[in-house]
Parts: sequence; structure tokens; C-alpha cells
Amino acid sequence: MAKVAIVYHSGFGHTRVQAEAVHRGACRVKNVDAILIPIEEYEAHWDALDRADAIVMGAPTYMAGASAQFKAFLDATSSRWAEQRWKDKLAAGFTNSAGYNGDKLNTLQQFNLFAMQHGMIWVGLGLLPGNHTSQGSPRDLNRLAGFLGAMAQSNADQPAEVVPPLADRETAEHLGERVAEAALKWRAGTQAQRARHASEGRAGVGA
Repeated sequence: MAKVAIVYHSGFGHTRVQAEAVHRGACRVKNVDAILIPIEEYEAHWDALDRADAIVMGAPTYMAGASAQFKAFLDATSSRWAEQRWKDKLAAGFTNSAGYNGDKLNTLQQFNLFAMQHGMIWVGLGLLPGNHTSQGSPRDLNRLAGFLGAMAQSNADQPAEVVPPLADRETAEHLGERVAEAALKWRAGTQAQRARHASEGRAGVGA
């Protein structure tokens, strides 16, 4: 059973909707256990984060970067960074803003660099851009043409019951499913490698 942890902050509910979509996508994959962790509760879930095969990070983009609440969580992992406790876990990210651009890429780059400091393996969105030709549609997956992670756009004057739109929710579901499938493969490969090393070790003892 592969484990995926989705840790997120949502100021007005829009990023929570996106996080729930990532969770739905991950739960579609058989033999994957996915957990949603609101940023307000992360201190109660260190064990789940430490055991996870993949950690997906999500936050709204405020003032060209991740929200302060989410940045506090990133900073709180410093002891785990010092021990490289999350090394070789998979990582991915998603973000939401009111603007179509909104400097969302900077937030995803922030998550990516954080993951690199921890020695994690980054999983991108894996989708071609949507809505980028005359035959395209705002209903296309990846309509905002993000590649590092899943992007969503939510009008500031609309509630989370309405936005982000379906295309962005389905893009987030795709990310969750992709990370879950990657976590299964990564876990299987890691277990096979450990078994091989153990076998080689036993063979060396008997030589």
C-alpha cells in the first residue's frame, strides 16, 4: 500500500476545493492510501508525513508566493531537513490565485526548491497545455498551461462552491492520480531494491 499525504492551506476555501480534487484523484488509484492535511493540523500529522511515499503541497499564491501559513509549515520541517528524513520521497505541488497568471509559477518553484533541499523527487503535471489553439476551450485540462504542478484560477468575488472551475478541479484530480501511480511504482521499486540488497548481503555472508 502506497501512502500519499496532501498538505494544504486555504484562505477562502478555493485551494481547499483544489486539494480535495487532488485527494479524489489519488484515491482513484488502487492500493493507495491518501490523506488530506489542512495546514492548521499539520503538527498532529508529522507521523503521516514521515511515513508517506509522496507529499503533495498546496497553497494559494499571495503576493507572488505561498501564503504565510504554508511557509510556516515549510520552515517547521527544518529538523527533518537536517536529518534528510524525507530524502527520496516523491513531491508535487498545486496552487490557486484570483489572477490568471498571478505569479503562480513562483509558488510552484518555491515548493520545488523546498523539495530539492529535502532530497525529494519531483513529479510534474504531465499534461500538454489546454486552451492554447483556436480549437481549444476553457474546459480543457491544464487550461492555464502549468507544467511544474497544477494551477487553478478562482475569481475573487465568487465562493468556493463555484470556483475554481471544473477544468481546474479535473486538472488537480489528474495530478493526484499521477502522483499516486508514481508512488506505487516508486514503492515497488524501492522494496525490490531492498530485497535485492538483502539477498546480496546473505550471499556475501555465506561466501
